[in-house]
Amino acid sequence: MDAFSQILADWGYWGLFLAAFVAGSILPFSSEAVMAVLLGMGADPVGCLAAASAGNTLGGMTCYWIGTLGRREWIAKLGVSTRQLARARKFLAGRGAAMGFFGFLPLIGEAIAVVLGLMRANPWVVCGAMLVGKALRYASILLSYEGIVSLF
Repeated sequence: MDAFSQILADWGYWGLFLAAFVAGSILPFSSEAVMAVLLGMGADPVGCLAAASAGNTLGGMTCYWIGTLGRREWIAKLGVSTRQLARARKFLAGRGAAMGFFGFLPLIGEAIAVVLGLMRANPWVVCGAMLVGKALRYASILLSYEGIVSLF
């Protein structure tokens, strides 16, 4: 584990929140590693789930906010390719703000949030749907971790 991840793990739930926030934004980062370290240190799984879900959702909402700015050239400079935006727009066509649920998907999740911002989708519905999707993702990671640990 790299030094930055270890520092975040040392910060406990706040470190996990920050790691999940960064991972939910356009920056590549693995909040799962920080969560695994915290769980290995005996942290409460419910606290980890809450911190990771909240941080990742707020990180995803920063992508939504970037989309509301409407500058495609800025979005491209931030690492979301034109191809990703086109795929996300096709995926979202006619489905609306509830598609924020799929913001947890790797590679396209950030683009989905950006496109929802470009489309000016209802931010409350996007945030709620995104929270549900990201919480379910972290719950599955948590249950997988607990299952693997119980094998040993």
